[in-house]
Amino acid sequence: MMSTKYVVLLFTSFIYVLVLVGFNKARSKFAGGKIGSVVNIIIVTVILLFIGDYVLLLERYLSDNTVFLIQTLFRTAGLACLAFGGIRIAGD
Repeated sequence: MMSTKYVVLLFTSFIYVLVLVGFNKARSKFAGGKIGSVVNIIIVTVILLFIGDYVLLLERYLSDNTVFLIQTLFRTAGLACLAFGGIRIAGD
């Protein structure tokens, strides 16, 4: 039987895939311009947050502090990408 942690990870992976598929379709529809740039920033952010969430699967092999550090780095990188990308687009 699957533990609660794996059920939550499975559910969130489904949500991540839906978001990525939706924004990938939007990227092909709105290629170029500010909307295309925003879609690309959102896709990169979602990928970084996805990696940050799934670092938890390495708990068996790495210490808790190392997993927390890697998770924090990827989540911070995702939010920084969103913030700085938004600032760059708003400045254009």
